[in-house]
Amino acid sequence: MPRPNIVFIFSDQQRADTMGHAGDPVAITPHLDKLAAEGTVFSQCFTSSPVCMPARASMMTGYKVHQHGVWAFADPELRHGQSHVRNIRDAGYRTGVVGKTHLWRHGPGHAGEHKQEMQDWGFVDARETTGPSESLLTDSLYTDHLAARGLLDAHRQYFEMYLRGTRPYPWELPPTPLPTEDHLDVFIGRLAQEWINDCDNAEPFYLQVNFGGPHDPWDAPPEYRSLYNPDDMPLSIRDQRTGPLSSHVELLLKHAPNKLNKMGVAQNQLLKANYYSKVTLIDDCVGGILQTLEERNLLDNTWIVFSSDHGEMLGDHGLLAKKVFYEGAVKVPCLFRSPNGRGQGTAQALTCHLDIVATLIDICKARPLQDSDGQSVLPILEGDSNHSQRTAVLSELGLPPSAFVMLRTSRHKLSADAKTREPIELYDLTEDPNELHNLVTHADHVERRQQLLNEVLNPLLSSLDTRAW
Repeated sequence: MPRPNIVFIFSDQQRADTMGHAGDPVAITPHLDKLAAEGTVFSQCFTSSPVCMPARASMMTGYKVHQHGVWAFADPELRHGQSHVRNIRDAGYRTGVVGKTHLWRHGPGHAGEHKQEMQDWGFVDARETTGPSESLLTDSLYTDHLAARGLLDAHRQYFEMYLRGTRPYPWELPPTPLPTEDHLDVFIGRLAQEWINDCDNAEPFYLQVNFGGPHDPWDAPPEYRSLYNPDDMPLSIRDQRTGPLSSHVELLLKHAPNKLNKMGVAQNQLLKANYYSKVTLIDDCVGGILQTLEERNLLDNTWIVFSSDHGEMLGDHGLLAKKVFYEGAVKVPCLFRSPNGRGQGTAQALTCHLDIVATLIDICKARPLQDSDGQSVLPILEGDSNHSQRTAVLSELGLPPSAFVMLRTSRHKLSADAKTREPIELYDLTEDPNELHNLVTHADHVERRQQLLNEVLNPLLSSLDTRAW
């Protein structure tokens, strides 16, 4: 049997609960649901950081945020350190990426100018775009395509309106002015299909497919928006909190768009319908990739892996986007479909981005990453129910000059100031799954708080050096 291929599909800002197989009552995601039915879903997977660049740096290096040091923006020198892609390449794989990497800062110029940087990371063949908003300033294969089609001006006028002009309320944003076949995510899906068709069957490949959505703007074409009736959308979590408001959440609410204060029930449902329409658009793109693999007779020798860099608050707790440790932002999809299509159903084991990386390396029999906390879940994927599992995962976030850390166990969530280690949030997720009751100062939970801090969180942060801050 030849060595298996891997197609790692990575969306941007996708909540873990926005798919049918995750129990969502309205999500239209037939292709991802089929993969889940034939694979293994890790329902308790968490991001290394609820911010794009730190999360992606962890995914590439296998390091926790405080190990690689990218608390906010990518460090161009980081590529000279370790990379799971480089290790997989060195194991004999043709490595490639299509779509958004977000491993470098965007600005005027062309993504093609970063070809050497992508090669340094280990990608033999990089066909890179930016994310949707970054395409306003940064050219790429995508803007080249739009220019050739005479659509670039219309695209950039839309983003001028969205980012710089009279920005509409999130629920008022019109759909893309482009034809469906020219939407960024459709273009990235087509790049992936072309990449696969260009492969030589004699050489195993590892392909990352990095979609730009469902990150805002929620600009899906009209036919995708029409799939959802806003009246059917479940409402965001807006119930009354109890307990102290953490300094972290207070900081975010202080800078949250005031427009959310005007969001009523109808606006909330419309906002969510627009987000879900983009999720369904990406699901259809996944279906196109699977069809190409089948047409090339590659599906029976290819692992399909699906995840995202972080989630999206979607109005929960009065917030949009990420940069917070609520479940909507830190829990991510994690789906593995093995070549034989025989999975283990839903696995409750705590997992994180670093475990996904370790598993990819394990599948390819590549050299393990050094000093990485990642733990391969391949034994679980192969049916080992006795495989040792994590007791906790860590997520980290820099909001300069502040930094915060989160510990997540199967039952509790504790967050703290990274510098002082002062606990600022504690939730019992069994009793309070919506994270409405902060128990951090509750007398009955002092002992639990200190046990989680001293015995679990602090050891995970043993290499964190705050002296340079």
